[in-house]
Formats: sequence, C-alpha cells, structure tokens
Amino acid sequence: MAAQSGKSPRWEPLDPDDTIVFADEEQMAARGFHRRPRAVDDVPEGPEVMAPSEEFQLTAKGRRRRMGEIFTLVRKYEVWNDITPVRLRCLLEELGPMFVKMGQILANRSEILPQRFCDELRRLRTDVEPVPFWVVRDCLQAEYGRKVSEVFEWIDRKPLGSASLAQVHRAKLLSGEEVAVKVQRPGAQQVMAQDIDIIRSLVRTASRFVRTDQFVDLQGVVEELWQSFREETNFLMEARNLDDFYLYHKRTRGISCPRSYPEYCTEHIVVMDYVEGISIADPARLREAGYDLEKIGARIVEDYATQVLDDGFFHADPHAGNIIVKDDVVYFIDLGMVGRMSSHDRAIVKDMIFSVAENDVPKLKDSLMRFAVTRGDSSELDHSTFLSDLDFIVADFAGLNLKDLDIGEFLTSLVSLARKNDVELPSVVTMFARGMVTLEGLLTEYMPEVNMVQIISAHIKNEKSSFARASETAEELAGASMRALKGHLEMAEQLGLASRMLTRGQLKVNMQVLGSERVLRRVGGIVDRLSMSIVIAGLFIGSSVVYYAKIEPVIFGIPVIGFLGYFCALVLALMLGREIWRNSHGKR
Repeated sequence: MAAQSGKSPRWEPLDPDDTIVFADEEQMAARGFHRRPRAVDDVPEGPEVMAPSEEFQLTAKGRRRRMGEIFTLVRKYEVWNDITPVRLRCLLEELGPMFVKMGQILANRSEILPQRFCDELRRLRTDVEPVPFWVVRDCLQAEYGRKVSEVFEWIDRKPLGSASLAQVHRAKLLSGEEVAVKVQRPGAQQVMAQDIDIIRSLVRTASRFVRTDQFVDLQGVVEELWQSFREETNFLMEARNLDDFYLYHKRTRGISCPRSYPEYCTEHIVVMDYVEGISIADPARLREAGYDLEKIGARIVEDYATQVLDDGFFHADPHAGNIIVKDDVVYFIDLGMVGRMSSHDRAIVKDMIFSVAENDVPKLKDSLMRFAVTRGDSSELDHSTFLSDLDFIVADFAGLNLKDLDIGEFLTSLVSLARKNDVELPSVVTMFARGMVTLEGLLTEYMPEVNMVQIISAHIKNEKSSFARASETAEELAGASMRALKGHLEMAEQLGLASRMLTRGQLKVNMQVLGSERVLRRVGGIVDRLSMSIVIAGLFIGSSVVYYAKIEPVIFGIPVIGFLGYFCALVLALMLGREIWRNSHGKR
C-alpha cells in the first residue's frame, strides 16, 4: 500500500465533541472492535492453528448467504460475457478483501492474464474505494475506548492510501509527532475468514473426486492463505515487524522503515512514523528529484539479499507500492507479510543461488533435495523421475547468461516441479520465491537495467574473504576424501565377506526394483478381477445348466440350486462393477 507517498495535507482540528460514543459493548462487538487497547507484546509468536469456522464462529447459514452474495455479483458483472479489465477490477473490489488480494497477486502474473488486465489490477494496491472518514473515526474511538481528540491533535480526513484490508490517514499526536494511522476496515476480517472457509470447503469437496495435488497442492495453498490472513489482519504483528525491521537496519545506510508507536497500536490499528517520500512506482518523479534508478534498484536488491541470507527476516511483499524514497533513503513500508528463515534454510538458499549463477547442476540438485520433504511415504518417492525432471529445468536455465536469467520463472518452475513429484518445500521457501518474483517484476517494470542474480551472487561472494573461501573449499575436499577412503575400505571388507559366503554356498541375493510394489499391486488387482469374472461366468453357466435340467428341489418351476447360483452371480457382478468404478475414479 503506497500509504505514505507525498500528498498535500487536508485536515481539520478535531472537535472534542465531534465524536460518536457507542451505547454499549454489543454495538462495538458487532463491528468487530475491542474496547481495551492491547500492547504489541501481547501478540503471540506465531499464528494460532485454528480453522476460520472455529475462531470466527462461522455458520452454515452465513456460508450460504456469502455464497449467494458472490453469485449475485458474478451475475451482475456477467463474467461469462467478455469481461473487461475495468469490470474485473470492480468485481473484485465488490467481492471483498480476499478477492482483492487475489487480484493483487494476479497483477504480477502476465503469463496468466493479458497485460491490459494486469495493468488495471495494479490499481487494487492503492486505489480501492475508501471508507468514509466517520467510519475511521468510530473505529479509532471504539479501539481506544476514549474520544479521538484525547489521542490526536488532528487527522487528515482524506486517506493517504486505501487498500482492500485497511486505509491510512496522516495525523498528529497530542505529543507533537506526525504519524500515519493505519486503520483496518470494519468487518474485513470476518469477511476474509468467511471466504477462506468457503474456499476450504470447495477444495475439500473437489479433492474427493479429482486428485488436484498432481498439479498443485490446493489444500496446502488454502492453509498458507489462512496463515497469511492471520498475519495480515493482526496489526499487532505488523507493529512488531516494523520494530524488528527497524532494529535490523539501524546501522544500515540508505535503508529503513517507519517505527511504530506501541502504546497506540491495537489488533486493528497501527500508528507509525509518517514518511513523506516518492514511491518506486513513480520513476519519473524520482528522476526529476535527481535519483539514479539503477543505484536505487541495486541498493534494494542488495538489502533484500541481506534480509533473506544474513538476517533471515525479510519483507514478503516487496511490490512498488510498499517501497518509497526520501532524502536518498529507501523505506520499506507495510510489513504485514514477512518471512523468517533459519540459518539452515539460509545456507541452502545460498547454495541454490550460487549453483544457478555458476551453472552447477549437481550442487543445485543436492540443495533442492536437502529442502525436500515428501508429503507421503518417502519410500514411494521416485528419485530417478524427480532428478530427471530437474535436469530438464536446469537445462533450460543453465545455459543462460546472468542478464538473461528470469529468476522468478526459475523459482516458480522449481516449486511446481516439487509439487508434481509429491515433494513439499517449507512454506518460508515458497514465500521467498513469491517475494523474489514480486521484486523481479518491480525491477523489470521500473528498473530493467538492474540484474538481481548478479547482485545477490556478488553479495554472497563478498561475505567472506578469498582466504576464508579457500579454507572452506579445502575443508570440504578433505572431508569428502576421508568419506571416500572410508567407503572404499568398507566396500573391500564387504567384498571379502561376500567371497567367503559364495565359496560356502551361503550367499543370498535380495533385489528390489524401484516402483515394483505399485506395479505388482496393479497386476494383482487385474488378476483378482479376472478370477472374479471367471467365477461369475461359471456360476451363470452352471445355474443355466441346472435350470434346464430341472434338478430338484423346484419352487415355482425354478430349481433352488439354479436360483441361488443366479443370485450369487448377480451380487458378485455388482460388487465387481462397483470396484471397477471406484478404481477408475481414483478412490483406490
């Protein structure tokens, strides 16, 4: 959200009597407000694992009503009748925050939507229709439990920026500091939870009939969407993220972020420093102000590499609206989505980037396998197929020069490859990949001369001196040599033992063919069906012989033995047909 870009202030002093006092707690709770302000320290370390329907008390009636609203809006905009970019944007705005967020993601995916749609959807970042000022005033008063004039000297009635989840107003505290006040839209949290609950139900139903995880792990995507929603809608977490980011960059020249005011932050409100700068999305103004876009872009990429690879704490949504420049300092704003990466994960990411930069295919394979965690039984992972698919991807990218390498497409291909082979990557890795794709889209549009991979590779190389890197290489070679020597000695010992057992006739060979279990199960199923078909045919033929021979006892002119044979054949045939139908629809 470009909430703090420079705009002329339009404010009025707050009249102490110009406020609305809620009659009771129920009226406030109906709007989703809290009477008691909470401190930033009250925020939990991570999002609670809880379904939307459990935490927000969503009901089946509310789900049906919301689905009716969605269907009505879809009919209103006639999405099936050659929808235009403007109509699509307006539809997403009316559908609510969750769909606006999806539109913001699609705005960076020109390979999915035509460019004219992407250009229009970019307006969803900052040009969402704002809520009236009196709603913002009521929200502030309900959250603080006192009149707004007791907290702020004035508030600009015109928002600095308005997005799907919140809008930002410039204000001045009674203590004299100029601040930006980010206020969550009333009811947005409930609507987003309802939409996620609906999506979760649809995915759960679809997964019973279609194996969607062969292409994309939809259930994993929904759970990741839920976790992202929890982080974005709890503004106490954003306030803590601002403070953490500021501390990490306290000694970094040219990079910073606004500081929060913890005493004024609640779950639905963030009060932070007001920074009047120029958005990265306005390169013409940056040039007019005398900035070198290539230097700014290089500084952003260099710092992003520091965030991911050194600090392990990075901005997960670095689009143009979230980066502004003031006095030659780049400010990252809107830290609702951040990633936290362990030292182990950072080391693997460094190896992956280095392997891409150096066209080292084996190293890339090893790095990806260190990240990989199978979703099912690890013994069923077909390593040969997995590595073969990886060979095709690396072959497409390894021969490219750094200036031609599309790192966003490369990372997206790796994630898709992992899902295709039933391998799950840690969520922080997919978050990092999305952040890199977003950042690369920003640079491609506004600063095409900046090369991400080259800067990040140089950052990794400059971390250590040449002597340190040579020492590490020597240690790795020494360790590999020791392991190889030990392996050869063990192999010689085992060969000696095998030779002695062979001469005594005690040697046995136990072989296992990869994938044989699945093939044998399928062959066994085919044999079982054939056997059952033969039994059914035998029963039918035998019963027919008994019928025409009129073998007693006979009831109503039909031999009892023949009737029982027909009945058994019918039951077995129905069971066989049901089994074949279930198997053909992926139930077995």
